[in-house]
Amino acid sequence: MRFFATLESIINTSQPVEKIARFHDFYQNYQQGRILFEEAQMFKDLPHPSYAAICDIVPATTLPKRTSLSTAKGKAWLLHSIMHIEYSAIDLALEHACRFTGMPAEYYDDWLKVADDEIRHFLMLEEILQKLGYRYGSFPVHAFLFDVSHKCRDLLTRMAVVPRYLEASGLDASPLVIDKLRRIDDEASRMMIAALEVILEEEVDHVQKGDRWYRYACAQEGVDPSDYFDIVESVLPSARKPKAYVNVASRKRAGFSCDEIAVISSQP
Repeated sequence: MRFFATLESIINTSQPVEKIARFHDFYQNYQQGRILFEEAQMFKDLPHPSYAAICDIVPATTLPKRTSLSTAKGKAWLLHSIMHIEYSAIDLALEHACRFTGMPAEYYDDWLKVADDEIRHFLMLEEILQKLGYRYGSFPVHAFLFDVSHKCRDLLTRMAVVPRYLEASGLDASPLVIDKLRRIDDEASRMMIAALEVILEEEVDHVQKGDRWYRYACAQEGVDPSDYFDIVESVLPSARKPKAYVNVASRKRAGFSCDEIAVISSQP
């Protein structure tokens, strides 16, 4: 089984059940040392996201307004939007591993472990969504993460933007979502909270891995890590915009400096 060719094929797999089964088979072989690191060809960008076959993709600005979290549909819609992030993150982690050749073994270990985590997160949320009477694909989705990631061609930009900015934003958003669900306090919201607390804790590790390889790329290219926001804003021009809430403790654990946190904090 070849490393890069197999991963690229898994990324291109459109059905979640098949994608997950193929990854688990690959990952088991990888952990047992049965994978060949072949001379890879240049990674071919997907013309559209792998989930295009099962989800109605619309511009993020045109997504319908969600209904109240006090309703089953409102909770399902929120859950579906988080599931979509997790499903997108599976492909992103696999692409981190597949796009860049000649990296240290730990790099591939890290991103395959992240992909495995993201699959587990997706399945946790899927189980709850199905109990609410919905499935992945029941609601429209946007392709923002896919579109942004394809603007990140080199390792430095990709690590700065994808795990260290986009995924780190989830560290700030998750506590706010959990607080809203606590105010509902029904069986479905409690299941969602339990899942989101697991996800939040494990996402800290994912961002930390992004931080590690961002700093590696900085060292390789002779870039000062403090140029972080300049790098991110080459792709996302509003990256310095202050946030209403910043999860300071989780960001520090993930590798963010106090100066970086101060840039996006709305509080003086």
